[in-house]
Amino acid sequence: MASNQHRPRTRLSLRSNTIPYGSMSSEQPDSDASSMPPTSISKKRAYVAVAVLCYVNLLNYMDRYTIAGVLLSIQNYFGIPDSTSGLLQTVFGYLGDRYDRKLIMIVGLIVWIVTTLGSSFVKKTDFWILVLTRALVGTGEASYSTIAPTIIGDLFTGTQRTLMISFFYIFIPVGSGLGYIMGATIASATGDWRWALRVSPALGGLGLLLLVFLIPNPPRGASDTQGGGTMESTSYIEDVKYLLKNRSFVWSSLGVTAMAFVTGALAFWTPTFLSRAQVTQGLRPPCEKEPCNSLDSYIFGAITVVTGIVGVFLGTWISKQLRDKVPNADPLICAVGMLSSSPCFFIAVILAATSIPVTYTFIAIGETLLSLNWAILADILLYVVVPTRRATAEALQIMVCHLLGDAGSPYLIGAISDALRKYNPESPRWDFRRLEYSILLCPVIGVLGGLFFLMTSLYIKEDRKAAELLASVKHHQAILETLETKIVCLKTCQPQPNLLLRSTK
Repeated sequence: MASNQHRPRTRLSLRSNTIPYGSMSSEQPDSDASSMPPTSISKKRAYVAVAVLCYVNLLNYMDRYTIAGVLLSIQNYFGIPDSTSGLLQTVFGYLGDRYDRKLIMIVGLIVWIVTTLGSSFVKKTDFWILVLTRALVGTGEASYSTIAPTIIGDLFTGTQRTLMISFFYIFIPVGSGLGYIMGATIASATGDWRWALRVSPALGGLGLLLLVFLIPNPPRGASDTQGGGTMESTSYIEDVKYLLKNRSFVWSSLGVTAMAFVTGALAFWTPTFLSRAQVTQGLRPPCEKEPCNSLDSYIFGAITVVTGIVGVFLGTWISKQLRDKVPNADPLICAVGMLSSSPCFFIAVILAATSIPVTYTFIAIGETLLSLNWAILADILLYVVVPTRRATAEALQIMVCHLLGDAGSPYLIGAISDALRKYNPESPRWDFRRLEYSILLCPVIGVLGGLFFLMTSLYIKEDRKAAELLASVKHHQAILETLETKIVCLKTCQPQPNLLLRSTK
């Protein structure tokens, strides 16, 4: 306990100028003391916890995009059109702010393992059962994705928190890319796409054991108060009202939704789109028998992994350099990433009919620019929302961005493609063109997302200060209540000193 007396106080303060903007700053020393995990959790255990959470996040996105890596084989197996294929990607924050977060993640991971394994045994005549099991997979994923970032936020402060969040979110593009590669490799090796869905559950079993034995459950807001007190939770209605009044949260959530729309649609359809482009150019015949040519899944998966790593670390580095100089740097970086990636994706789609290498080049540039945002977006939510409402904020943001973003966009792109099919239903060239016209919606949504982040930049400084003030008030109230309880206990349990005071009077 003595070490806590000399530890630099990094909790939120009533004075807005005591802590620099964001959770990264050169003014805040990145020493062991300032970045030490709160309460009794050791620094080593906190790092191990982040590693486990990153591993499960990797499996999460590997499984999610395994389907995209073998989509052509699935379409041939079930005989389904583009719009129906898109349903495979379409289909707990309140609990996370109030109950045992570790237990919720464990239950969610169990649901994910069981439903993922079950989806691999669906018969050819039962496509809608596959859709249902994939929807249940999403339920398990959501319980984990909502809570894991808040645990990391409660284990670290300052630059350490931003760095750990960056490591966590870097496994989104890495896992997505490995999902394409793993799905295509296993399908090609076994001749059956369903085996691609049976590897992740086995790896998930290991993740479940690691989650049970190695993940701590720190008090909510522990990093913001350095273990000096805990904040009381409020009702769900109060949480939602608070979040809807938080303009930075609302606008950034809309930006995240636009980003999810673009990444979800491109991630799901790009390998299929490029395969059709090569059929149009006469570079390969149409796929009529399983397993289909998986070269595009390999290439796109590798591009996604590399650009994701480069983009996340580049975005984090740029943010660290600019935050002290530009108060609203984070949303501006996100806006630039979205607005500059949109022309790259537009050019990539347009040139796919003439040059596959040039298309891959612009896809790589666009994905790098888009990946600038991943870690920054998580950090924005952590410092504009008070600790006891972060899991609710994560849940609402994830629900909106999945419902209107990456869950719905694959189906919408497929539906537009199917609607255009009637103009030339038996032409392989038109199969490519109709999907091309559908995907062109993505750059438009990307520009819209950039505008949403520009709106976020107008309010983020004010909202961050408001979150600091509210968190500081709640923390000091908790300390006062603790002191009052101790005073009452001293008066009732040890009356002798009171009698002595009366006698001296």
